[in-house]
Amino acid sequence: MNTSDKRMIVRPPRKIMWGQLIPYIAIHLACFAVIWVGWSPAALIVAVVLYVVRVFALTAFYHRYFSHRAFKTSRIVQFLGAVAGNASMQRGPLWWAAHHRLHHRVSDAPGDLHSPHQDGLLWSHMGWFHDRANQPTNHKAIRDFARFPELVWLDRFDFAVPLLLAVFLYALGDALNAWAPGLRTSGLQMLVWGGVISTVAVYHVTYSINSFAHWFGSRRFPTDDFSRNNWLLALITFGEGWHNNHHHYPNAARQGFYWWELDISYSILVALSWFGIVWDLHPVPAHVLEDGQLRSNPSPVGRA
Repeated sequence: MNTSDKRMIVRPPRKIMWGQLIPYIAIHLACFAVIWVGWSPAALIVAVVLYVVRVFALTAFYHRYFSHRAFKTSRIVQFLGAVAGNASMQRGPLWWAAHHRLHHRVSDAPGDLHSPHQDGLLWSHMGWFHDRANQPTNHKAIRDFARFPELVWLDRFDFAVPLLLAVFLYALGDALNAWAPGLRTSGLQMLVWGGVISTVAVYHVTYSINSFAHWFGSRRFPTDDFSRNNWLLALITFGEGWHNNHHHYPNAARQGFYWWELDISYSILVALSWFGIVWDLHPVPAHVLEDGQLRSNPSPVGRA
């Protein structure tokens, strides 16, 4: 889609879903419960493991697989990746991917759902998904995956997996308290660390690509948006911070195009491919790599 076509797409007026916003604020406030439940090595380990699993699920499956079909996998692994991504409390895989596909069609133009250059950093970071107009799943934009009934179910009942995860975490902490009291954990402590703090961390780390990765960093490729490469965001998002690379060639399984651009999600996908769990990882074309190497002086850090 060219720039003039992008400008023709106009969003409806914004209407915040206040009923949806209240629980979202509540989960952030619940982080302060750590003052009363304390911490333990066991709870911290669970929180970190859940962070790693869910960030990978969002970046590798919700983003690179469901949104861009950057690799192939089996139906079972497809579903497991969708479940792990859904556990992050960022809606279902069909909803997520359909909205992301629209973002690429109109990136940073007036029709973009979460451009910081259209509506500001706060809206692009965590306001847009509370807009009433953005609640439905556009099944026409995700027909390729909407044919799987298990994904449709997961998308419709996107609260089920996070709820089961919360119950599991509380039960795990309670069981450890009974069977291994030396670990100094409890059901509530495990829920706060694994279900609240870890989830909020996943929220804002992944949101940062919509907001900060379109504002801060360098530009290797002259895309028709404001996408940026940012090494710090790439580190904490397992490779998503190489965002200008991605917007230049979005179908690649790899977003860190060069060996010095750390892309943890891609490294994990490569490891999974050794065991036949995923396959046909879409490469970055040689001409794209050569073009990028010729651009030895990317534009400076900051807004374009």
